[in-house]
Amino acid sequence: MIVTAGYVAVIAAVLALIWTMQRRFIYFPASGVPAPSEIGLTDVELVTFETIDRLSLSGWFFAASGPSPRVTVLVFNGNAGNRAHRGPLAAALQRHGFQVLLVDYRGYGGNPGAPSKNGLAADGRAARAYLAGRPDVDLSRLVYFGESLGTAVAVDLAVEHPPAALVLRSPFTSMGDLGQHHYPFLPVRLLLRDRFAAIDQIRRIRVPLLIIVGGHDRIVPIDNSRRLYEAAMAPKTLLVLPDADHNDYELLAGDEMIQAIVRFLQPLT
Repeated sequence: MIVTAGYVAVIAAVLALIWTMQRRFIYFPASGVPAPSEIGLTDVELVTFETIDRLSLSGWFFAASGPSPRVTVLVFNGNAGNRAHRGPLAAALQRHGFQVLLVDYRGYGGNPGAPSKNGLAADGRAARAYLAGRPDVDLSRLVYFGESLGTAVAVDLAVEHPPAALVLRSPFTSMGDLGQHHYPFLPVRLLLRDRFAAIDQIRRIRVPLLIIVGGHDRIVPIDNSRRLYEAAMAPKTLLVLPDADHNDYELLAGDEMIQAIVRFLQPLT
C-alpha cells in the first residue's frame, strides 16, 4: 500500500512538472536576429508595431517593385527560430512580385513577452492591423502563410478576418493529436494548455486554400496534415513534396513549393 502510494506521488509530481513546463516543449524561440544585409537580404524595411497588450513587436517588410498595392503575404512562423530563418521564403516571394511581412511572435527575435496560444493570436491580429494601416497594402489582396505551428495561428486569424487566400505549410489537426503522436505514453490531451485545434476551425474557412506537406515529415506526419485537408470546406489544393522532411529546404523556399504558391495566387495579381 505504501509502495503504491509512492508510485502515485511520483506520477503526480511528473504530471505537475509537465503541466508547469509544457510551453518549453512547444515553443523554441531564438533571439539573435542579424541585420537583413548580413544574410544577403535587400529592400527590407525594419518595422515595429504594438499588440493590444502593449508589447512592441519587430518585423521585416519586403516591398515589391512595380505599381502599388501588390499582393501582400503575411507569414506566421513555426515554433522555432526567428524571422531571419524565413528570409529565403520572403526573398523568393519578393522576386515573384509579392510583398511580404515577416514578424516574430512575443518572446521570439528579441521581442518582449512569453509565447502562448492567446499571445500568438494577439500578435497575429496586431500584424494584420499594422498592414491594414499601410497605404501600400490592399487588404483585399492580403494572403496568410502559416508554417507548422503558424498554420494554427493563421487558421484562427482567417476565421476572424478572412484573407484573400490561405497557404498552410505542414499543418496539423491539433496540438493534442500531434503531442499524442510523439508522446503516446502521456495523457497529452488532458495536460495541454495551448491546444491549437485547427481541425475545429478549418471548416469555417471559405477562401481559397493551398496546403503543402512533406511526404517524409517526421514532426507533422503527412496523415495528420491530410486529415486537416479533408476536413476543409474551402476551394482547396494539396501539394505533396514526397521526399521532404519538416525542416528541409524544399519546405522553406524550394522551387516547386514557390512555383505552386505563385500559381495559386495568380488570380490575385
